[in-house]
Amino acid sequence: MQITLAARYLGGRKLRTTLTTLAVVFGVLVLFGMNIILPSMLAALQVNALAAAGQVDVTITHVSGEPFDAAVFSQARSVEGVRAASASLNRTVNLPANFVDGNPGTPDKVSALALVGVDPYDAKTVRSYPVTEGRYLADGDQAAAVISRTLADAFSVKAGGTFRLPTANGTMDLTVVGILPPRTVPGNEEVLVTLAQAQAMADQPGKINAIDLNLDSNEEARRNEMVANVEAALGENYRVGYLLSGSEMFASLKLGQQVFSLFAMLALFMGAFIIFNTFRTIVVERRRDIGLLRAIGANRQTILGLILVEGLLQGVIGTAAGLFLGYLLGAGILKVASPVMSQFINLRLGDPVISPGIVGLSVLMGVGVTVLAGLIPALNASAVTPLEALRPSAAEVEFGRQTGPGFVAGAALTTLSLLALYSHEVALVGPGALLFLIGLVLMAPALVRPIAGVFGSLLARLYARSGTGELAQGNLTRQPSRVAITASASMLGLAIVVAAGGLVTSLTVTLSDVMKKSLGSDYLFIPPSIALWNSNLGSNAAFAERLRAVPGVSDVSTLRFASTAVGVNSVSLMGIDPVMFPRVSGLRFQENVLSDEAAVYQTLGKERALIANGAFMTLTGAHAGDTVELVTPNGMYSYRIVAVGADLLNAKITTAFISQANMQADFDRAEDIFLQLNLRKGVDAAAAEKAIRAVAADFPQFNLIAGRAYYDSMMAQMNSAFVAMYLVLGMLALPSLIAMLNTLAIGVIERTREIGMIRAVGGTQQQVGRMVLAEALILAAIGTAFGLLAGLYLGYLAVMAMDSFFPLGYAFPWLGVIAAIAIGLLFGALAAVIPARQAARLEVVKALRYE
Repeated sequence: MQITLAARYLGGRKLRTTLTTLAVVFGVLVLFGMNIILPSMLAALQVNALAAAGQVDVTITHVSGEPFDAAVFSQARSVEGVRAASASLNRTVNLPANFVDGNPGTPDKVSALALVGVDPYDAKTVRSYPVTEGRYLADGDQAAAVISRTLADAFSVKAGGTFRLPTANGTMDLTVVGILPPRTVPGNEEVLVTLAQAQAMADQPGKINAIDLNLDSNEEARRNEMVANVEAALGENYRVGYLLSGSEMFASLKLGQQVFSLFAMLALFMGAFIIFNTFRTIVVERRRDIGLLRAIGANRQTILGLILVEGLLQGVIGTAAGLFLGYLLGAGILKVASPVMSQFINLRLGDPVISPGIVGLSVLMGVGVTVLAGLIPALNASAVTPLEALRPSAAEVEFGRQTGPGFVAGAALTTLSLLALYSHEVALVGPGALLFLIGLVLMAPALVRPIAGVFGSLLARLYARSGTGELAQGNLTRQPSRVAITASASMLGLAIVVAAGGLVTSLTVTLSDVMKKSLGSDYLFIPPSIALWNSNLGSNAAFAERLRAVPGVSDVSTLRFASTAVGVNSVSLMGIDPVMFPRVSGLRFQENVLSDEAAVYQTLGKERALIANGAFMTLTGAHAGDTVELVTPNGMYSYRIVAVGADLLNAKITTAFISQANMQADFDRAEDIFLQLNLRKGVDAAAAEKAIRAVAADFPQFNLIAGRAYYDSMMAQMNSAFVAMYLVLGMLALPSLIAMLNTLAIGVIERTREIGMIRAVGGTQQQVGRMVLAEALILAAIGTAFGLLAGLYLGYLAVMAMDSFFPLGYAFPWLGVIAAIAIGLLFGALAAVIPARQAARLEVVKALRYE
């Protein structure tokens, strides 16, 4: 009987059934599609992060260190769990004396190079090549190379120019087709060519000597299993090195994975909201039908069985269609986004990442939420007597219940979230955000009427002659719970946009300020490896003195390095000149126990004092003003923490800054490993640079870079990463359009008879259409209001969480707020197009006869 009743009901109300099933389709589409896109985007961004540190997940070499047959590459990349793979032939090329500049009077800055042959496509799947001038390698390139800016300066060559290189077949001219940013990781400068070109130049056809792999998981047990599979596939003659789970880079990747997992959960909630809201609305509106069935003898079990069968049928059909369309959506967006990602961060997105878990979760949510969405209201409806169910429902009674236990619980959760924010405890950030969102959702039904009243009065003035503004407001406020659920779906999507805007705006302002402050000098002398200071060979104090003696040079600041420990924690110690350092560079301070920044630097020169960064404070558990014991070659020494601050180069590393005098006295270190200088105002910059380069030629371990060029390069890379993030986050706002479209379309069906009465008493098609449009705009305004509130809160929480590691000030996201308002209202207008036309075209007689 239940199957027969369900089939007849679904078949007899084709439009309503179609819209309900579409809600399931859209919900599963959002859930499945976004969870295809997010892992693929995460994989690309992880590649970028690893490449920036000169790392990959797994590197394979032969135990002998010699090249091996390229066929091994196919074995490695076919191992289950390998997401991307690249084979290379890397050969060191020692350059003869005076080979680079041809001048016997000055030693060459570059005495050895790394010739690296790669497959252009495969290499971009595991490493990042952000070309700043020219282009990247292409298949079929011959005698073409991509080199770094520092190597291009050493050879005095630009994009399109040529330089010589020794090969196994004699000297060869290579054309520079692209230039990368200055190299900042340890090792020789690289000359990037195609694999076939490198094999020909090294006279080793068909040979490679390294395979780089990136894995599809950051879970330690899973990664260990995949590494073991790689070792088993290749045998004992190959050495497999991999990124350790305890490393700092691995921790950064885990953090990125957690952020994207949060986005995936938001996509899951939005998909569930779409399904629940639509199906719940349909069942609630069938309260009279259920009453009729009860009146003619149907018991509660019959009603529940009927709803379960209907939900199961629509859930299965909708889920199957949603999985198919979700895959097309995910694959399509990745295909469209791939050229953009390639343009901004020089990475190609791989094939869509589909895990069995997300397929199972999508099926469970599509079918399960559909059944539950109908079951819960059906339980309530079947619990009332047939006479009560047959009575017309009073919409106004619903609002009176909105300030009951749900509102009180929501207010309590919101209060707890605000207390978590006030505590400034990083551990409470995540729970606080969740409590705030849940609390806002619970409070939303009670807030619908006052918010709708504000926006409804504005529309009432706009539509003063037709009166459609008041009608739209009344239609929405009759069912505040349904409106609140729809607005919650909009809230999540728009909250992400606003929160991301707050985080990106804060990061942009802060990092720009930090870069200008710490790296904004006229010239930088950069060692081969930034942040991994211990691997660099510095210079004695004579280099800085010679630079100070150059005409036109104003101030020269140097950094020195020593390793130390606080308890069991390793610390990078940077030595600065307290007088000269703030003139040329500087730190961004989070906390200061003294009167001002000048007093901090003065104190560093007078006593054993240090400035710690956020990572230092988090790892050691110390507080500003505390005294810590530093391990030195001469014993233990006590240093007082007078401030908490950071620069850009050492932000992620546990670092403290002390005076160079104390570093020399306690650590016996007087070697400069990083230098910065400023020119006097009005000086002939070209002449000064020529003289500076002449001095720098005696210290080839440093790369001389103009500060402005380095700043522009860093900002370009940062902005590229933010653009990629906005592309991902923008996609999460789309479900709000789907939610509003379903709510409005079903609302028109529910009010068919009412719309017929409006037309019968003289309402025009334009007035009916404007009424639906006004409803959509009010609904969008409610969702936007909730989204702005939630987004500002979440954005502030994100900035507060990051501020514990890096001094990040909060910047109000005006652009994000404007974008959210525009997106919200635009989606409202778009969602109204189809329902408004549907309502305006209803035939009056048929509408009045509709039940």
